[in-house]
Amino acid sequence: MKNLKIPHVFIFLSAIILFSSIMTYIVPSGKFERTTRVVDNVEQTLVLPGSYQQIPKHFSVQGVILGDDVPGKSTPIGLLGLFTSIPKGLNSAGALIFFVFIIGAVLALIQHTGTISVFINLLLHKFGSSPILLSFILFIFIASASTFMGMGAEFIPLIPIFLMISKRLGYDRLFGLGVLTIATGVGWSTAITNPFTVQIAQRIAELPIGSGMGLRIIFFVVAVFIGFGFLVWYGKRVKKDRLRSVMPDDDFILEGNGIVIEDHKPTRKHIGIAVSGLVLFAMILYAVQTMGWGLIEMTGGFFAVGVCTILISGMSGDEAMKSFIKGLEMMLVPALIVGFARGIQVVMEEGMIIDTILFQASNMLEGRHPIVSAQGMFAFQTILNFFIPSASGQAMVSMPLMVPLSDLLGISRQTAVLIFISGDGFSNMIIPTNGVLMASLAIAGVPFDKWVKFVWPLFLILSVVAGLFIAGALYLNY
Repeated sequence: MKNLKIPHVFIFLSAIILFSSIMTYIVPSGKFERTTRVVDNVEQTLVLPGSYQQIPKHFSVQGVILGDDVPGKSTPIGLLGLFTSIPKGLNSAGALIFFVFIIGAVLALIQHTGTISVFINLLLHKFGSSPILLSFILFIFIASASTFMGMGAEFIPLIPIFLMISKRLGYDRLFGLGVLTIATGVGWSTAITNPFTVQIAQRIAELPIGSGMGLRIIFFVVAVFIGFGFLVWYGKRVKKDRLRSVMPDDDFILEGNGIVIEDHKPTRKHIGIAVSGLVLFAMILYAVQTMGWGLIEMTGGFFAVGVCTILISGMSGDEAMKSFIKGLEMMLVPALIVGFARGIQVVMEEGMIIDTILFQASNMLEGRHPIVSAQGMFAFQTILNFFIPSASGQAMVSMPLMVPLSDLLGISRQTAVLIFISGDGFSNMIIPTNGVLMASLAIAGVPFDKWVKFVWPLFLILSVVAGLFIAGALYLNY
């Protein structure tokens, strides 16, 4: 990892898009038939196992340059398709991109009122002498929100806050980002009730929603202590010797995020803004869990948070809009990164090679010992997450194949669900196609290669632990 050097994030993601485009000329094209069904008023698109058909490729000069659609054939990605994959990715990720913009803008409004500053100061005064305790409280809160409610992208606006806390406690930039990102990762990967992973997977596997929770709770506790233990080890090392930081030359200067910690007590205005924001946030999460709210509805909810902040603070219209626009400007690069990352999936889908990868992987797993097959399924889900970083989208693609495959291999469907959430989850901490991760790194000012160097050992440890839990689930006939 010492010699790993990753170029600028946009160049890096563009290189992956180019590589994926080249692969559409090499990897055979094919597709599964799909069907739809409605569950709890939500339409689901499912892959039909055993329906895979290879599709012949069509090569032509026109196809290489402009693309050349021929009925019944697949055309590899041409130059035009390569260049349009990014705007197509931006278009397909439009809801998430707008969500990122709005939560950044709303956070800027709240920051402008000084509310965040005074409450950070309050936390630091109360727990400043116990940095490990404060870090653990923050870590367990984020991990719990992720594992129970499926929160991830919602935490992006909190990154500057965590960086500021990390700096005040004497740690580095990576520690602050790690408290947030690693906590989200371990929570997402254990998915006690995460509606975007385990609940969708259990519906497809025809299992009772919420079943098998006991083992996932144990998994969550183990993963939390491993993740936090890793952070404590790293933090102590950095405090002892700053040169042992993964970013030893970083001056850790925080400018332009609007957060300045001042030694003031919260006023009625600050308390009113904080209470209204927390209440509306809780209502948004409740609606996500019970009313099927998606990103669009959540974005509207955050708009309401912004409006309440403006009204309670008494800001003028011009003052509010200046802060709002400043927040939008801060989120420009992170939002574009989400679209670039989605462009990789666009290329794979248009080149019709995702289903081929799925088909070949499922064939390789058949006929193996259940332990070997289960670990193979885990590895496959981890790799698949690179190509389909959307958890719910990945569930719709892979679970309809993994369920019958697990039946054939003598692996319980509950174990297949455990394999899915683990494979989907932990890899989110390292894959560059995860738009939320790349956006978080951009906001935190952490290069991707530095982040990988920092988190790679933890990823390996957690992957081994997940493999052991999967083996234990087989032994217990989970």
